[in-house]
Amino acid sequence: MKYLRNPLVLSGMVIGAIAIALQRLGNPPNMGICVACMIRDISGALGLHRATTVQYIRPEIIGLVLGSTLSAAANREFHARGGSAPLVRFFLGFFAMVGALVFLGCPWRAILRLAGGDANAIIGLAGLAFGIWVGVGFLKAGYTLGRSHWNEQGSGLVMPLLMVVLLLLALFTPQMGIADGARTGPVFVSLKGPGSQHAPLVASLVGGLIVGVLAQRTRFCTVGALRDLMLIRDFHLFSGIVAFFSTALFLNLVLGQFRWGFAGQPIAHSSHLWNFAGMALAGLAFTLAGGCPGRQLIMSGEGDADAGVFVLGMLVGAGFSHNMSMAASPAGPGAFSQVGVLVGLAFCLALGYCMRRTDLGVN
Repeated sequence: MKYLRNPLVLSGMVIGAIAIALQRLGNPPNMGICVACMIRDISGALGLHRATTVQYIRPEIIGLVLGSTLSAAANREFHARGGSAPLVRFFLGFFAMVGALVFLGCPWRAILRLAGGDANAIIGLAGLAFGIWVGVGFLKAGYTLGRSHWNEQGSGLVMPLLMVVLLLLALFTPQMGIADGARTGPVFVSLKGPGSQHAPLVASLVGGLIVGVLAQRTRFCTVGALRDLMLIRDFHLFSGIVAFFSTALFLNLVLGQFRWGFAGQPIAHSSHLWNFAGMALAGLAFTLAGGCPGRQLIMSGEGDADAGVFVLGMLVGAGFSHNMSMAASPAGPGAFSQVGVLVGLAFCLALGYCMRRTDLGVN
């Protein structure tokens, strides 16, 4: 019972339960909460890509940021800051999204996929761990993006205000008509496919708010958990991930939603090499940026403009991934998925080498 008194463990359990509840309420299978997939859907809803099956303003993302903002403000932890290599962070977010969409999910969804019986997630998680391991090697060698600086408090409100605008667009969804199976802009809405599968707006928003508050208070982060294990042998953050997975697995078993195997899994493919490589790219990019996509959203809600730039990079990366056939589908990798992953890996490896303190002349 002492284990259950750990706030991080309790948060992991609640987040896992919310993810499964959102699936039951209408979110796609094994996608109760997937930051990469949900940002991709928002990118489509705003017209940054025209894949008509994945266009919807996901209230969970809005809730994550606003929940973090409310929690940080209530606990006097809201601090506007930024200026730590913002352009580099933008491209790290861009390529992290490329890798995640080749695998079809972020680290949170990889865990939810495994909890639902999708064996392909094992390959993805192995790739994620490998990418983080490479990133940890760069950290040990002195990799840094430099220090951020305190800014005027108003600058830290940009991302929360953007989420308020997205919420208004989600509520009113201004449209001009229907074409190719989707309601057309300025807010696009899928009428079929994963984008059309969603929990009620209020439930999604409330679920996101709760996760945002819990993640802000406990620093819940999948990439940070594996990084700390490799770097300093610290199991603190990892305990939350274990609780997240265990709760989701237990609820899937109770609800009869667990189905083990590689083939026929929802919104997944079995191209093992590119599942591994895609998540290796994502894991490396997340490590070099300082946290998983969920953690980046939480930090942006706390006033971190650098994390906000990373999130915007993911938003644009999702648009490019679909427009340039880099995103995978249940049929397998896209026509240029391999190119996107290889270019992204080259960028991240070059960055990890060039941004070492020894190379920058810092003692």
